[in-house]
Amino acid sequence: MDSNQLALLQADIKSQQETINRVFTMLENRAQNLTPDKIEKLESVAYQIHNFYCAVEELLKIVAIYFENNISDTAQWHSLLLKRMTQPVVGVRPALLSWESYEKLNSLRAFRHFFRHAYGILLDLSQLEPNLDKSLAVKPILDQEILDFLELLKTDL
Repeated sequence: MDSNQLALLQADIKSQQETINRVFTMLENRAQNLTPDKIEKLESVAYQIHNFYCAVEELLKIVAIYFENNISDTAQWHSLLLKRMTQPVVGVRPALLSWESYEKLNSLRAFRHFFRHAYGILLDLSQLEPNLDKSLAVKPILDQEILDFLELLKTDL
């Protein structure tokens, strides 16, 4: 990757990180004083967990487009993209995600799928808490992994 491509990738990643940070701040704010009796608040937190994962997935797509230049349009492309980002591609790019972040994000991906397709189902706190905890836990890990990823790319110039 030449320095111009790296600068563009860094700018795109930074922009998407800003989106992720905005969504994450909303998630943290909405999650305060979460109780099982406030259905609207539960739904709002679920929506923000959904948005958080979608914003992270968009970051993964940005990386895939820069390097692999192809995102398969299969029924399982969401899970394949996530898995792909745990794998280094020799001579192309380092891995972006660790197995630890992959496991948390994969669980959030499943929740996003449930949330998008759970029409008419009332959410409860027991469904949200594990996903909220995973969201809160994966954010600092992801931030560090993005920094590490960009640093590794610089060393390859």
